[in-house]
Amino acid sequence: MYFERLKKTGLGAILIACFAVIGLVSTAQAQSDAFVSGWTLQPEMSALNFQSVKKQTVVETSSFATLEGTIDESGSTQVKVLLDSVDTKVDLRNVRMRFLFFETFKFPEAVISVQLDPAALADLPQVRRKQIPVRYTVDLHGVTKTFDAQVSVTLLGNDLVSVASGTPISVSVADFSLQEGLGKLQDAANVEILPSATVSFDFVFARNDATAQPAAPDATKAAEPAKSVALEAEGDFDLAACKGRFEILSRTGSIYFASGSSRLEDKSGPLLNALSDIIARCPGLVIEVGGHTDSVGSDALNLRLSRSRAKSVTDYLLTKGLNADTILSKGYGETTPIATNDTKEGRWKNRRIGFKVLDN
Repeated sequence: MYFERLKKTGLGAILIACFAVIGLVSTAQAQSDAFVSGWTLQPEMSALNFQSVKKQTVVETSSFATLEGTIDESGSTQVKVLLDSVDTKVDLRNVRMRFLFFETFKFPEAVISVQLDPAALADLPQVRRKQIPVRYTVDLHGVTKTFDAQVSVTLLGNDLVSVASGTPISVSVADFSLQEGLGKLQDAANVEILPSATVSFDFVFARNDATAQPAAPDATKAAEPAKSVALEAEGDFDLAACKGRFEILSRTGSIYFASGSSRLEDKSGPLLNALSDIIARCPGLVIEVGGHTDSVGSDALNLRLSRSRAKSVTDYLLTKGLNADTILSKGYGETTPIATNDTKEGRWKNRRIGFKVLDN
């Protein structure tokens, strides 16, 4: 009754407002441990962008749509980037980035790890925002590298925090053995691309419910592979999308045979599995699997080898439940080179498996 009477007076409203402020301050003090309960990345509020430069002056900004991350009570932070979610705003450009540059069929995610220092953030409830130096590790394309940077940490609320790049971070393709992928990307797009990018991020984390006790991790359980999160139309692809994808997959160079043999090596599986999914989404089309060789050896031998290799790929695809009437294998031998046979690199490019939609 006393508080009800207070509400009816201006003084009462002021007192109640003061009690509310005191309550918020007390909550902030209770949560002065920066990482109590742990934190979870909020993907819909977070961003990871990178800028690349082509033709010397044309700047393009791309991003990733699917992010996952946590900060545990010790400040150990990990962010996973699902690389299939690369978003350049152009469908076939996304496909090139996935299959030619990042090779997501082999390396589906990048992982950023950093140890945040609780002592460096002890005053965050009071100052609300500060810059701190961090040493972080990036695992990308099978390579792990450690870097230093300044990050801005901002307390957006008692249970919401932003961890953002203080300045754009330069990343070289050479740091992560992506030079070959960059070359494929340039050939496919017929454009020169600078061999580095600038990266910026703003990761927003929400504090976990302190009353919820997360289940202990099961060390015996195998890690589940990252799910596909490609930004593309659902259902069947149209003709242009199918043709574009097969042309891009023909450039990967990720179908491997034993030397001088038509026996597929196991490491060809990831790409061929991805290819089978695409063929299944291109119904009504007949796809040619074409085998090609360099000019080393006799014409007859190269023709036989190209036919055998094309058939091996076709046989593998048919094990994925595809209709045999939709796939045709053909050997071209050395008759259709795409590069000179006078160099090792050129011969490597000519030894390939190509895919294309046959005209009805």
